[in-house]
Amino acid sequence: MAWVVGTGAFLGLLAIIWGTVTLRTGWMVPTARRHVTRPQLHGLGALLTGTSPLLQSLFYFRILPSISWEVRFFGENAFLFAGILLIALSQMLPVRRSPDHADPSGV
Repeated sequence: MAWVVGTGAFLGLLAIIWGTVTLRTGWMVPTARRHVTRPQLHGLGALLTGTSPLLQSLFYFRILPSISWEVRFFGENAFLFAGILLIALSQMLPVRRSPDHADPSGV
């Protein structure tokens, strides 16, 4: 069972690193570049999504002090679903247009 939790912790760390890189530089994985319209939302969503399995592994290996399972369950699910929602919004929201840009069709 420990290898499953360890793998989740590793994937959580990868998601946190990916989110941090996206927030700091705006870089996206090449397969996601075409779909993501707001990289900051995507990076924040990756951070929150990666936090959930990392916290789960820290509680499992008793690195963090144990709290009730209800708090862990609902807290980790809140991080996970908030991250997934932000990732979905980063792909569904339209691209923001600045009002000072000229309209290419009106030229």
